[in-house]
Amino acid sequence: MNEGMISKRYAKALLKYAIGQNAEDTMYSEMKKLAAVFAAEPRLRMAMDNPILNTKDKLGLISAALGGNPSNEIIKFIELVVKNRREVYLQNIALCYVDLYCESKHINTGRLVTATPVDSTVVDRMRGLLQKVKPGTLDFETSVDPDIDGGFILYIDTYRLDASVKTQLKRIKQQLIAENSKIQ
Repeated sequence: MNEGMISKRYAKALLKYAIGQNAEDTMYSEMKKLAAVFAAEPRLRMAMDNPILNTKDKLGLISAALGGNPSNEIIKFIELVVKNRREVYLQNIALCYVDLYCESKHINTGRLVTATPVDSTVVDRMRGLLQKVKPGTLDFETSVDPDIDGGFILYIDTYRLDASVKTQLKRIKQQLIAENSKIQ
């Protein structure tokens, strides 16, 4: 079976269950945190893929990844996933759940990456621009990445606007190389 289909089915079922338990908001924050932990710590994914680890150990790892005090709903869900031997899909399930939740609540996600920290007026201005482009609730965060050398990268849902100095220099370099190869 397709990994994406499995993850989406589990995520849909979890969203339905969470809505029934009136815990979809709590589940959203926990699944968002779980997806972030999987992205930041590749060894967690390797541990979930490890057939030698037993169910109890895997549940303990996920509980620790969620901060040691997860909700009963997520514990039941993870027990079900591990019991059905689908723990290798947990990262994708978490990502699918976050997407489905945002879609159902009309939440747009945005992220601003800059080379240096920016003040709150710039962040508010960017947030306001994104609100005009995509109406609805906006989940907006900022981060600093000195590797972009200057400018910014703006993400909104699946779109990316790259106005970084690093990308501009890369384009100029490619143009110069292309023009020089025509001369010879």
